Amino acid sequence: MNLLPHSTSSLCLVTGPARSGKSEWAEALAIQSGKAVVYVATAQTNPNDPEWQARIERHRDRRPETWQTVQEPVELGTVIQQAQPDQCLLVDSLGTWLANLLEQDETAWEQTQQTLLHSLQQTQGQIILVAEETGWGVVPAYPIGRTFRDRLGTLVRYIGAIAGATYLVTGGYVLNLTQLGTPLSKALAESAKGDAEKRER
Repeated sequence: MNLLPHSTSSLCLVTGPARSGKSEWAEALAIQSGKAVVYVATAQTNPNDPEWQARIERHRDRRPETWQTVQEPVELGTVIQQAQPDQCLLVDSLGTWLANLLEQDETAWEQTQQTLLHSLQQTQGQIILVAEETGWGVVPAYPIGRTFRDRLGTLVRYIGAIAGATYLVTGGYVLNLTQLGTPLSKALAESAKGDAEKRER
């Protein structure tokens, strides 16, 4: 069974909470693509943080030796724009990339976000994005935490709207939201139509 989208979109989004297996699922999809895989690592190494370095190493050890690795903590849109038709880019992860740019003000971030979305719609390669779900818990106590949560939630929503396939990995299960769910834009339109029809009666 082919798990990648059979649509005009070459974009796949994999989202889920921490330790859910979302990266492993994204890696399985990349292998199944049959294309040359380019692993785009958005994390910045930190020799002074052994636990963080161990996380990076665990991800690195899982990847096949044939995969090319590109470390790009900031210019993600540029890397995506340069993808070739015979390549599958696995970007892990959006949350880490966003955190690297968290000091941008709202105007700069909006431009960065639009640049990324445009590159995703124009790319020639297969793109698999891994994203964290951060908005299911309590509201962060600090402004920077709230900014991170809100920006990531909005970005994931925008990407999910244009992706050919969106998966949620949680509780030991993979859910294909594209097959199981209704796009929010469609649901809102149907709701508005229903309200208008009631008012006309």
